[in-house]
Amino acid sequence: MVKFGVNQSVNRVEDDRLITGSGQYTDDITLDGQLYAYMLRSPVAHAKILSVDLEEAKNAPGVVDIITGEELAADNANELPCMIPLKNRDGSDRADPGHPVLATDEVRYVGDNIALVIAQSLSQAKDAAELIFVDFDELGAVTDTAKAANSGQPLVHQNVPENKAFDWEHGSADEVESIFDNAAHVTSVDLINNRVVVNSMEPRGLIADWDPAEEKMTIRMGTQGGWVLKGLLAKAILHVPEEQVRVITPDVGGAFGMKLFFYSELASVVWASRKIGKPIKWIGERSDAFLSDTQGRDHVTKAELAFDDNHKILGMRVHTYANLGAYLSSFGPMIPTMAALKVLPGVYDIPALHYHCTGVFTNTVPVDAYRGAGRPEAIYVIERLMDTAANELGIGPEELRRKNFIPVEAIPYTTATGCIYDSGEFERVMDKALENAAWNDFGSRKAASESAGKMRGMGMCFYIEATAGNPTETATIRFEENDIVTLAVGTQSSGQGHSTAYAQVLADRIGVPFENIRIIQGDTDKIKSGGGTGGSRSLTTQGPAIHKASDEVIDKGMQLAGHFLEAAAEDIEFSAAEGEFSIAGTDRKIGILEIAHRARGLGQLPEGLAEGLDSEASFTVEAFTYPNGCHIAEVEIDPQTGTTEVVRYIIVDDFGTIVNPALVRHQVIGGIGQGIGQALTENTVYDDDGQLLTGSFMDYGMPRADDVPLDMLYETIEIPCTMNPMGVKGCGEAGCIAAPPAIINATVDALKEKGIQHIDMPATPLKVWNLLQQAS
Repeated sequence: MVKFGVNQSVNRVEDDRLITGSGQYTDDITLDGQLYAYMLRSPVAHAKILSVDLEEAKNAPGVVDIITGEELAADNANELPCMIPLKNRDGSDRADPGHPVLATDEVRYVGDNIALVIAQSLSQAKDAAELIFVDFDELGAVTDTAKAANSGQPLVHQNVPENKAFDWEHGSADEVESIFDNAAHVTSVDLINNRVVVNSMEPRGLIADWDPAEEKMTIRMGTQGGWVLKGLLAKAILHVPEEQVRVITPDVGGAFGMKLFFYSELASVVWASRKIGKPIKWIGERSDAFLSDTQGRDHVTKAELAFDDNHKILGMRVHTYANLGAYLSSFGPMIPTMAALKVLPGVYDIPALHYHCTGVFTNTVPVDAYRGAGRPEAIYVIERLMDTAANELGIGPEELRRKNFIPVEAIPYTTATGCIYDSGEFERVMDKALENAAWNDFGSRKAASESAGKMRGMGMCFYIEATAGNPTETATIRFEENDIVTLAVGTQSSGQGHSTAYAQVLADRIGVPFENIRIIQGDTDKIKSGGGTGGSRSLTTQGPAIHKASDEVIDKGMQLAGHFLEAAAEDIEFSAAEGEFSIAGTDRKIGILEIAHRARGLGQLPEGLAEGLDSEASFTVEAFTYPNGCHIAEVEIDPQTGTTEVVRYIIVDDFGTIVNPALVRHQVIGGIGQGIGQALTENTVYDDDGQLLTGSFMDYGMPRADDVPLDMLYETIEIPCTMNPMGVKGCGEAGCIAAPPAIINATVDALKEKGIQHIDMPATPLKVWNLLQQAS
């Protein structure tokens, strides 16, 4: 085994730099002559803009310019495109009302962007923004997801009837209706998947720097990959060839999907930098994040399962109202439709399914991908259905799942949504989780809680995830001076530990010492293409690309070793464990770094030999990977206060082949923390006028460290994926997919003795207490 190779819990190489303050985030960068930008945002949720008076602000101290939507529109640069086409049920296209960079005639949510103030200092830009007078004619607002499409509701866009962004479906409604009509039992649940604010550690920010001599724009900003943004900026804002735009991503303090997208601040600051000819910095504050970062979830769903008299599922039907906010964000329409659909049946043998999704506009912040991106919403639906059905049918939730699991012998299995699950042993995973959770001994723990005046419940979730994103990735390996090997990748770390995991993969393949490897990422000039990071795609695409490029290194090394050892290339063997090439059957050998050194010093090599070991290769995955697992939560409820505490949490996950167990474990536990937040504390609340009532950490229930249980047992079962040569499956979104249904199922299990069959997220103390009072 290679030291620090695959399947070892190597410490993160990034951590020493980051925890000692040596990291470099966007706000740590200051360029010569840099100006500062501040965004003027709408204080009202919906209004016509009658006039904007900039005169006093333009004359304020330090002000360099104020950019408006009219100015951008005159340059055909006032549009943020949505990249997802979608057909309605009737075959027509989804609504396309447009998304202005800066509002010109109407604002549609609190935080909508009106003007960009640029000044010599940030304080001067803020002071000047206070002097801008906007005359509004306020209009009615709609914020309720369930009611947005109802007759008589205010229209967010006058050209979008009933506020319907799209009306989409998958499957045959008539076929599924017939199945339900003849079912022995039907289970139905009404669910709310609450809206959440992303709240990454590092707020969004950027520095745009136009070089008039080179006619090139360089942007430094925290992203999940700059290549898509580079293309959008070149095409939609600057109207220049893509090679005239460079995106550099320094350290990124958390992203969770939210830093993938094309925002007004990026478009307007970049455009302003070219106009003024100086670098401009915009750094969002926490209040900006609440008002302008894309938010997540916000679904209202009616879901049903049909069973035969043996408790086998016959069919599933779901109708979801998905809140898109005031505008279509970059990938917004995909999340509640195609992304959610992929795993809507879960791990169960469901022969027929109809999914109807209505996307609605409201006077709220736009909604897009948030960690899991549609899959958490889908798994919440099926797993709440399974627990509800088990309760109605009078059987254990584990027994109902066992009866309906896709059996091992049926895999590869094509679901009713058209996805092909290539691997998985669902019953084995659940049995291990039940064993680790001491499922059959729950009664004694419940009795102990009752003796202390608490109510105790236990619930499970069996999730499956479908990784997503660009299926292609490229890896470039270069042998540099001083025995350093660089690996350029097209993904982007935002805290996951890519520099550690990728170095492990490369060290394992070519035998270069782990400490000699440097990862290059986040520069669209140095790396010609990249799919970025999102949808748990990084290792599943980047890892095989590293494998393929490593194979090229080894092939070249065989030729060069034969030359240096004076043997035929076909007689050369390579040992990754030793990092050495040798003549088969002899002790004559040469190290891979020595070959690189010699090849560099030779200059012109004999004809037919590689000029060195540098290699580049691309890999395209054939299909998604399907990580899955069983999570079991136990909660205690204090009936006097309604407080719900997660006291035990058991995890058994199948991520296929694991590169670094410690990194995987930390990814899962971090996701569970976010899932606990959504299940118990987090909720984005707007009033009827569209004002955000939870616009700060004083009002918004972020989970804290003591909300995560100390009693957390983690285990993996490695069932390799068959769709990539490494056998890996994505892991980054597992925790936040599984935790909410597991916790809510446990909460309902505790409450059902009082006749309570359901509670919507978040199960806050007040909500739980009120339900208990009503029940008594």
